[in-house]
Amino acid sequence: MAITNFIPTIWSENLYRELDKQYIAVANCNREFEGDIKNMGAVVKICGVGSVNISDYTKNTDMSTPQALSYTVRELTIDQAKYFNFQIDDIDRAQSTPKLMEAAMSVAASALANEADKYIYGLYEDANTSVRYDSVTADNVIDYIIEARQKLYENNVCDASNVVIEVSPAIASLILKAKAELATDNTAALDAGYLGSIAGCKVYVSNNIVVEEDTDGFYHKCFVRTKRAIAFAEQLSEIDAYRPEKRFADAVKGLHLYGAEIVYPGELVLLDMGIAY
Repeated sequence: MAITNFIPTIWSENLYRELDKQYIAVANCNREFEGDIKNMGAVVKICGVGSVNISDYTKNTDMSTPQALSYTVRELTIDQAKYFNFQIDDIDRAQSTPKLMEAAMSVAASALANEADKYIYGLYEDANTSVRYDSVTADNVIDYIIEARQKLYENNVCDASNVVIEVSPAIASLILKAKAELATDNTAALDAGYLGSIAGCKVYVSNNIVVEEDTDGFYHKCFVRTKRAIAFAEQLSEIDAYRPEKRFADAVKGLHLYGAEIVYPGELVLLDMGIAY
């Protein structure tokens, strides 16, 4: 790719598509609040509506005065800014395929997606509801996941198709072993981290799940949540092509701005799963 053929809008769209292919945590967030984000520190306002009262209806009787709904406004701050800045030497470019720059941008998208997913899973500290299990094995992992799902049922989250379970590779291995032992669906891992389903909930595996060492072993901060529990907003605010002054090379730099917030805390459960040494 010659630097003169670089069209920022097209490359931004391509990078967005590549990011969407790589996302796991972000893909399971509510992203409808994304707008015109220009700078780090920008604030996205998220409006929520309170509960609706239900009353008994009596024939030939006037209904009560319409309820004045309450509403809340939460702010999602764009507090993350990540960039890439790479160059491809003219000699390397001349001796390689014409797709070298496209391949480099794909690798950049993968790296950006990993950082964003890590950020989402780092929100585990803000979870209002959590369940902790020690010595998780293939014999008990399914039971523990179902117990965590029960917490969402108790919060009136009944639609299993809207619930995702996100686990680390080590927990995913236990799940696959357990499902094999139970002679159930032993679905192989598919694209975007999808493993299969448990109790109607889709299960994803991500290497970006936080794992912390404790005195008894390693605790994997897995999520059980609805797809609206966490809001995420992003913007590729800058993608520029340039020629480094002291090099014969094409260079590209890009800036990725984003932020996330737990907006429905009752719809997220931290599944803190320990694997003993």
